[in-house]
Amino acid sequence: MASQALNVPGYRPSFSGHETFPPRYGWLRKGYDAVAAAPTSKEAKAAFISDTSIARFGVGRNMVSSIRHWCEIGGVIESTEKGDGLKPSSFGTAIFGQRGADPYMEEEDTIWLFHWHVAANTKATAWFWLFNHFPQTSFARTELIEELQRLGIAQNWQRLSETTIRRDIDCLVRAYAGGRGASWGAHEESADSPLAELGLIRPMGTRDRLQLVRGPKPTLSNGVFLCALAHFFEDRGGAQSASLESLAYEPRAPGRVFVLDEEDLARRLTDIEHYSEGAFRWSETAGLKQVMRVKHLSSGKALALAIKGMQKRRTRRDAA
Repeated sequence: MASQALNVPGYRPSFSGHETFPPRYGWLRKGYDAVAAAPTSKEAKAAFISDTSIARFGVGRNMVSSIRHWCEIGGVIESTEKGDGLKPSSFGTAIFGQRGADPYMEEEDTIWLFHWHVAANTKATAWFWLFNHFPQTSFARTELIEELQRLGIAQNWQRLSETTIRRDIDCLVRAYAGGRGASWGAHEESADSPLAELGLIRPMGTRDRLQLVRGPKPTLSNGVFLCALAHFFEDRGGAQSASLESLAYEPRAPGRVFVLDEEDLARRLTDIEHYSEGAFRWSETAGLKQVMRVKHLSSGKALALAIKGMQKRRTRRDAA
């Protein structure tokens, strides 16, 4: 079950891979292009570790590793079935491919989808835990470190390093609380983080206290929300319904990952039948508020609907 994702036997936590660098706008496109242009999946993997990788990406070797990390964690590229190579993902191709919807990452939908892939990914332990399990809305970085250490001890995670966890938390905070023009914690590498555009984490007056900003997200489109909902139902296997409470608070639920409150979540769900093309229906019967799955909607089809909506909005904007 998704709710036990960090508790399952054999789970291996990961607090590294980004080399302490938050993602930058141009990195996802660079990583995708390197993989898509490679003649084979093995050569695609080699593009990040060969002697020419520094020249190819125009950054130092640690940043090259970080580019690959964010492309993989963010769902832009993925490992082959045998695990010996890399290939473009369907999400990466839809955004950055030859007919990609947002090759220069100008649309907020792309950033929200990137956030979804990162925050719902158990391979990014601290990031998944903060957006899916952490019970508070405000926190200090030291509190996150201590909570993750306690979880690691309880789960008998091996080689649990406080230093590694601290660096991961610092990277997370810089990624979401930096942003263009930000003055708080705006190191050079965090000032260009796309995740900061979402406004999901903000400082509370001092450098030591931060807040998860729960509430309406005006820039979150219904199409991206639908993608998260489709993934949530895929996680639940054959489930035909999900309560408002589970959609708000369960791990990998759209309300949890997008930090929505119940009011905004319910508002989005009342119109779900329209923008899901009849795949889901909102129901309020005998005081029970829930979403009913009327027909199967794959995560791939949901992504296609989100891309279609993104393209329509861009066309209207260009014509204005």
